[in-house]
Amino acid sequence: MAKKQFKAESKQLLNLMINSIYTHREIFLREIISNASDALDKLYYRSITDSSVPVSREDLSIRVSVDKDAGTVTVSDNGIGMTKEEMDSNLGVIAHSGSLDFKKEVDNPDIDIIGQFGVGFYSSFLVSDKVTVVSRPYGSDEAWQWSSEGTDGYTLKEGQRDSWGTDVIMHLRQDDENENYSRYLDSYEVQSLIKKYSDYVRWPIHMEVEREDYVETEEKDDDGNPKKEWVTSIKDEVVNSMIPIWQRPRDEVSDDDCKAFYKEKFRDWEDPVSVMRVNAEGVVSFRAMLFIPGQAPYNFYSREYEPGLQLYSSGVLIMDKCKDLLPDCFRFVRGIVDSPDLSLNISRELLQHDRQLATIRSNLEKKIKAELARMLDEDREKYLGFYKAFGPQLKYGIVEDYGMKADLLKDLLLFQSYDKDSMVTLKEYVDSMPEGQSRIYYAAAESIARAKQLPQTEQVRERGYDILLFGEDADEFVARTLRDYDGKQFCDVAGGDLGLETDEERKASDERDEAEKEIMDFMRQTLGDAVSDVRPSRKLKTHAVCMSTDGDVSLEMEKYFASIPGADTGRVKARKVLEVNVGHPAYASLKKAYAEDRDKAADMVRIMHDQALLIAGMPLDDMLGYSDRVFGLF
Repeated sequence: MAKKQFKAESKQLLNLMINSIYTHREIFLREIISNASDALDKLYYRSITDSSVPVSREDLSIRVSVDKDAGTVTVSDNGIGMTKEEMDSNLGVIAHSGSLDFKKEVDNPDIDIIGQFGVGFYSSFLVSDKVTVVSRPYGSDEAWQWSSEGTDGYTLKEGQRDSWGTDVIMHLRQDDENENYSRYLDSYEVQSLIKKYSDYVRWPIHMEVEREDYVETEEKDDDGNPKKEWVTSIKDEVVNSMIPIWQRPRDEVSDDDCKAFYKEKFRDWEDPVSVMRVNAEGVVSFRAMLFIPGQAPYNFYSREYEPGLQLYSSGVLIMDKCKDLLPDCFRFVRGIVDSPDLSLNISRELLQHDRQLATIRSNLEKKIKAELARMLDEDREKYLGFYKAFGPQLKYGIVEDYGMKADLLKDLLLFQSYDKDSMVTLKEYVDSMPEGQSRIYYAAAESIARAKQLPQTEQVRERGYDILLFGEDADEFVARTLRDYDGKQFCDVAGGDLGLETDEERKASDERDEAEKEIMDFMRQTLGDAVSDVRPSRKLKTHAVCMSTDGDVSLEMEKYFASIPGADTGRVKARKVLEVNVGHPAYASLKKAYAEDRDKAADMVRIMHDQALLIAGMPLDDMLGYSDRVFGLF
């Protein structure tokens, strides 16, 4: 029989498809099974709209078989089948879709057809050097056989099939240095691909599966009991789940069922702290089942971690980790989204347009925020466990993109309270502020314990105001990004003016500062560029010195940027201010030395500066010099 040529520049298109469109060769099985599913859908639709077609749903199925000797993988269905003309049209013209024609013909939104591009079938050539299709349409006694070895064209002749339906027989390529095609002849490999990509195709997929059973034999042991041995047998089994758990009615699936599914699906040994089920209808309809894990994966805060939800379309896996379905601040969420309304591209691997994803993303973002807020309000202990694992991610989410997600996340944050010895929300802090307090005060250090010990807290504590204790790198960046909460500005206790003095107190402080001007000038001259200023402290009550800052860069920020490997530590520097408690005995000793021994006074100034740096957790440039100066006082 003469060989026909592909139409519509099909040689070039087929070559393009085989080499460019699909990213992973293994998806060929997904595409062929999806076509088989569409064929079953068409016949089933005909059976429920035409009483002369006595086919029940239970009669329809797909079969995948592997023949190692022949080197073939075959996908068979007992669906609608194709006539000679349909095979010539559907298989001989690339990008012509019989499924899409059917969908337009019936014009029924409830008909959910997977294949609509007319190219999925040709993915078989990703792994095959020859593909044969034998098909017999429902109601006909004739079968036809289409065969092709790729871009050289195809043949179409009479074939043989016992009943209606279609067989796609793929003869696999020989292994080469780049690809191990023979792995698709392994029954377990084929099963795993079905589970990965086609587990939720609505029709049963049968395979002959090798099983080992421990069975009794006719032989007896010394006690007269039947001996047992392992026996290998071949069993016909349905290897796909068909109806996914997220598509089943809520009253049929308990939270415990969902948690068990999560642990198996995402290989987590611990239950998730929350299960969210979403059934959305509208411009984009979708179902989702989302999980908030109980613990962060070991690599969660590293570049190696890949976030994203599994994306399905009509039960067929499209993307294993679709990042566009979640904002980065909620990247810890695991789960599945399934929508029939996605605009798939030709390879069914990516999306042509992102507006559907944007709609789904917006919906899920609101659902996740609402669930976290509910947990925070109704189950604080559980939320604390979640926050321990993923609180930093919420903070990073506020800082990223210039605070675009600040309003979404700010009410989910928790910080350690100085007074309550517990974690509080920003709302709880503001609601408990006494009359007269106008700012949200915080103390930042490398740990909560160190923050609580900072001498700069004394003035705030004296007023009876609570302080938020910051012990993580992101905390202060969050405060700087938010700027305020409910109209109350964030205020660093180690910053400049804390806004706590009355006019009378400020006047008295100014007069005191003027009286100490000579000693302050001496201290500035002694320290030179090591500080931007030296001033009498209005914060200290019992401590001798502390290091504060002027400007936007705090001490903790300087330490953070200095800790980044390879960073230019000279670029981000705080404008350090040495604050001195002029009512402390140490200052009285300094004044005495200033009057009697200026060299000794200079050493005392440098010691006070170094002490302030040590209290702030800052490094000393000259540790030996500091030690010598301290011992020189004896």
